[in-house]
Amino acid sequence: MTANLTIFALSSAPGIGAIALVRISGPDALRALRQLSGHREFEPRMAVRLELKFENQILDDAIALYFAAPNSFTGEDVVELNLHGGRAVVQGVLAALGKMDGLRLAEPGEFTRRAFENEKLDLTQAEAIADLIHAETSLQRAQALGQLGGGLSDLYHGWAGRLTKLLAHAEAEIDFPDEDLPDGINQKLTPDIQTMISELQNHLNDGRRGERLRDGIQIAIIGAPNAGKSTLLNALAQRDVAIVTEIAGTTRDVIEVHLDLGGYPVTLLDTAGLRATDDIVEAEGIRRAHSRARDADLKLCLFDSRMEPDAATHALVDENSIVVLTKNDLAQSGIRGIDISATNGKGIDDLLAEMTRRLEEIFSTVRDVPSLTRARHREALEETLSALQRAITAQSAELIAEDLRLALRALGRITGRVDVEDLLDKIFRDFCIGK
Repeated sequence: MTANLTIFALSSAPGIGAIALVRISGPDALRALRQLSGHREFEPRMAVRLELKFENQILDDAIALYFAAPNSFTGEDVVELNLHGGRAVVQGVLAALGKMDGLRLAEPGEFTRRAFENEKLDLTQAEAIADLIHAETSLQRAQALGQLGGGLSDLYHGWAGRLTKLLAHAEAEIDFPDEDLPDGINQKLTPDIQTMISELQNHLNDGRRGERLRDGIQIAIIGAPNAGKSTLLNALAQRDVAIVTEIAGTTRDVIEVHLDLGGYPVTLLDTAGLRATDDIVEAEGIRRAHSRARDADLKLCLFDSRMEPDAATHALVDENSIVVLTKNDLAQSGIRGIDISATNGKGIDDLLAEMTRRLEEIFSTVRDVPSLTRARHREALEETLSALQRAITAQSAELIAEDLRLALRALGRITGRVDVEDLLDKIFRDFCIGK
């Protein structure tokens, strides 16, 4: 990417619509607007209706907004053109911008990258923008907005600030051994390091709730052949997704359906019926059923209420399971669980309510504290934790300082702000060096 060039792109969804938004960012953004409109003066943050022209052709009757640097999303001069949403209008404006000197079409994510490079947001907030764009449920949206608002940033920047101070103290004992520093300064760091270790451990031990909410929650439907798994899947999806027959072993592979369940993004998994078989293909389907059930966040364990409980399914029932008794319109059973009949709809609402309640139980802390949302966050925090644990047992000031430096660097990778340049400022602020 060429940073000094001005970039432009369609920022609204492609296709036909009432309004289309074209965004321009960079040093020539205002010049481009003047060239398109013929107007010379634009007051920042004031919407102006004007006629856009290029090469003696009228392009559109549009509304333009100018945001002066650094008070814009990217930190650069930004122009937003609100156009009529027809393809010809958008293509005409984009083509005109492409012919102007100093302008080029933006690459994917480049507006957000420039915002990051100009310190308008950090990497966790940049990732939150992507999550917000792809959010499909209300809770995914809420988590992304919380992260965009600085939920994770504030936590990690707070830790980074404390680490920087600890490192400054450790460096002071190494770099200024003859100065007027408190005795045993490195020993005094231990309680603060231990506190940070505890906070990191609590943050990491979140059951991967934020990641699961962002990526989607897996609910596996398991049971014996003809227990009603595919019928239940179709009932919950409210459409014919899986083939339903009386022939045992109809479902061979895992069928996935995506649902919004009380704001939670859920992937329902219809799996092969659990039984002993000599059929190689069916046996592979059953192996996959066991694998997906083992990895699922929640299991719906189905039992045909006309028959004795299936041992293979019963063996998979645990605290992350909901026992479901199917075909309740045909027979009654003494097994304890939620009675349903996909044929007449009985019990389906009760099952949905219980599934939602269980998910709320699992994810109840997501809305209370910032949660990790990506594997790279977890990896960097685990590296930070390891470095701090080494620092606690280090035998010299040099080793303590090195481990603290590694911890700070790993933490900084999450937000993209690896800044140890203020160490000297910290040293002079906290100690009376050279008096």
